[in-house]
Amino acid sequence: MKSVRGGVRDPSLGAVERSSYSGVWSAGGSVLRLLGSHLSSPQVSRVIYGAIIGLALVVAMEDHPPSSGAVVGTLLGTALAVGLAEFYSDVVGIETRKRRHATEGEIRHRADDMAAVAFGIAFPVVFFILAAADAIGEETAFTIAKWSGVGLIGFYGFAAARLAGEGVVVSALRAIAVALIGAFLVGLKALLH
Repeated sequence: MKSVRGGVRDPSLGAVERSSYSGVWSAGGSVLRLLGSHLSSPQVSRVIYGAIIGLALVVAMEDHPPSSGAVVGTLLGTALAVGLAEFYSDVVGIETRKRRHATEGEIRHRADDMAAVAFGIAFPVVFFILAAADAIGEETAFTIAKWSGVGLIGFYGFAAARLAGEGVVVSALRAIAVALIGAFLVGLKALLH
């Protein structure tokens, strides 16, 4: 068993016990354990990377929006293309750097990274599926997709600071600073049009 921030990771479950995050999070339950497990994984940076790409796509399509179905297709196609590019470039990098074929474990790790990037990019698809089903309007889908992307990036900044031992105020300031990356993208698009 590996020690993780005062708690113990159970390798058979792949999750971090709640005690490992006592004092960091105020809520409990299985969702918190799942979140804690995700936040301690190497895929966090890949999800953030994908979320920024997805946000950039949504912002770029907003002025002359295609149909909701086309937005879904664009996001999913981009998620697949970028995910496969990440996978391929990482495997080729291993083979050229180590002068051998990638091992099964290395390929599995790269596949996890690929899935994380693809998830980050495809995250806004949910809102455009709702728009295609006429559950929400297309303009609302764009608004929610943009600001949930900014919120997701900010959440990761907050979580990273809290898990690094920062207090709530400092963590909130870090979340705001990181969320400004996404807000800058949204604001830049508004300034240019």
